[in-house]
Amino acid sequence: MKNLSYILIFCLVTSYSFASISKVQKNALVALYNATNGDQWNTSWNLEADVESWFGLTIENNKIVEINLQFNNLKGELPTELGDLTDLRKLNLGFNQLSGEIPTSISNLTELTALELFMNKLVGQIPSGIGQLKNIEYIKLYSNQLTGDIPESIMGLSQLKELLLSSNYLTGTISPNIHALENLEKLGLMDNKMSGEIPVELAELHNLEELMLSSNSFSGNLPIEFISLTKLNTLMVSDNNLNQEYITVSGNTPQNLSNMVLQSATAIMDIEKE
Repeated sequence: MKNLSYILIFCLVTSYSFASISKVQKNALVALYNATNGDQWNTSWNLEADVESWFGLTIENNKIVEINLQFNNLKGELPTELGDLTDLRKLNLGFNQLSGEIPTSISNLTELTALELFMNKLVGQIPSGIGQLKNIEYIKLYSNQLTGDIPESIMGLSQLKELLLSSNYLTGTISPNIHALENLEKLGLMDNKMSGEIPVELAELHNLEELMLSSNSFSGNLPIEFISLTKLNTLMVSDNNLNQEYITVSGNTPQNLSNMVLQSATAIMDIEKE
């Protein structure tokens, strides 16, 4: 009986030691590999080897929690199966040559805290389902070819710290509901095709450190209420259709504002911290 107990314990320990990620997770990774020319990656995967040995993955308790494949020559479209990696907390595929649209299945990744797909060739609209990622803190989609409006659903992501969407073809306006992003520290919308007035509600984002709105078609005045943004150190609004009068706000800017780029009718001003 005692020997039988030892055998059972040995079997349990052995089974635990050789436990691996689920078939669903592995299939999702293989789909990513196949869809993005995995055999041409800078650092490829050996599909015959254990998933635990594959480059760019962080695995905890047999779950894929992080993928970091930036600068790895991924080419192609992101597969729908990416949404099957439901334990994923960080996805970084920046600095590659990804094309096509962001799959709507991205909304399944409800544990995600960082979505980083910057410096690619992604097209289409930002999926509205991104608003289901309630744990998200970092959305970095800059330098792609994305179009359409910023989904209103993003305004419900109360944990968001960085929303970086510069250098796309985004249109529409900045939602007044942006005030709900109370933890936002960086907002990057430079070099898009956005319009309308810069909403005064931005002045309610008291954690805001960087506000980058240059090279759009924003109009009206720069809200005087921005003087209440005491953590703001970078304000960039050049190359818009703002009224010349807004430049007068520069005399009352917070002392911490070290990098302000303003545009008058004829020139761009750089105001450095004194």
